[in-house]
Amino acid sequence: MLVEIFIDMKKNKFNYSDFSKRELENLKEYYINEKVKSMNESELRKFALEIISHQVKNTIGDEEEKEAWEEISTFFGDNFEFILEGIKKKFEATNQDWEIRSKISSTPAQEEDTNEIKNEKTDMWID
Repeated sequence: MLVEIFIDMKKNKFNYSDFSKRELENLKEYYINEKVKSMNESELRKFALEIISHQVKNTIGDEEEKEAWEEISTFFGDNFEFILEGIKKKFEATNQDWEIRSKISSTPAQEEDTNEIKNEKTDMWID
């Protein structure tokens, strides 16, 4: 029981609300530096991959999409246009292949339904 009381006292000695904004910033900076120092190369690479993936893939809205685009563009520099062209060609070929297979295996009625769905614009907020 004495140990439990000691542990409870130790847990409650400080709370983040006891610190000023500057003190919390200092603590966070210290934590970041120590956390990075404690990680090996594999852990750092995994962590960086997770953070960059989240940052780039989870964009919301045009503004964040533009920011991600600029970051990617800056990273690839002169090769950016070449990479974009390669991606466009890859997806054009994939889409053409899909359309050919789709036409071969579908009936005219199925094609009409598919075209109606493609042309239909719906607002997800309308009930």
